[in-house]
Amino acid sequence: MILALLLSSRYCKAFVAGVICLATAGCSHIPGRPGPGPEVVRPEQVLDFPTLYKQNCAACHGESGKDGAAIPLSNPVYLSIAGEDQIHQIIANGVAGRLMPPFAKSAGDMLTDQQVTALADGIVRTWGKPNLLAGQNPPPYAAPLPGDATRGQQAFITSCARCHGATGEGLQTGANKQGSIVDPSYLALISAQSLRTIIVAGLPDRSMPDWRTDSAQPLTDQQVTDIVAWLTSHRASNPGQPYPTDSTPPPGTAPGAAQ
Repeated sequence: MILALLLSSRYCKAFVAGVICLATAGCSHIPGRPGPGPEVVRPEQVLDFPTLYKQNCAACHGESGKDGAAIPLSNPVYLSIAGEDQIHQIIANGVAGRLMPPFAKSAGDMLTDQQVTALADGIVRTWGKPNLLAGQNPPPYAAPLPGDATRGQQAFITSCARCHGATGEGLQTGANKQGSIVDPSYLALISAQSLRTIIVAGLPDRSMPDWRTDSAQPLTDQQVTDIVAWLTSHRASNPGQPYPTDSTPPPGTAPGAAQ
């Protein structure tokens, strides 16, 4: 009798232990329960540069920082001249009135200050070349003085006409065909600062040299400023709007008469 009770007690304990094991194992597979892997990171916590760049910059500046519609960010000359602080400001606040939008939360978008910093730092670390322009004297990022369009036209003819034509309307002959850079539609979309940036830093992905050009003498700061003044003098007064028409009736026509 005693032996039977001991055996039944032992079986009971084994049964209870088995039930507990099954219950514990089953709980780990409950539908919807988080798995052992890492949790999904919230969007505002993403600080990985490749991810941030792909989500926010690649569509305009290209997947590798080049071959996009906007200024190539993989240009080390541009990064050296602009500097990380300026790049940080542009990412955060955008360019007013142009196609570069702001990305910072403080400016109405989605990125935190840490994410803007991660982007600016990542761009410089990935594509910048420290001391690239050491010992040289490049024009500053922003123009310190206003330009003169008349002088700018002469500087353009001397340094730019062989690719863009003497009038800036482009060349359609030879291997290096270029479109017009004085077209009002183009000038309506690009800021004076962007024009200056392109002249100073060049467009290496499009075979355009920087301010040192491929001629004997590099462009000076004043020449760059004057060329930008000449280019922007071609802007239309009302871009995107119908051209104004002369409402004066022809001679001999009564006011209000049908034409």
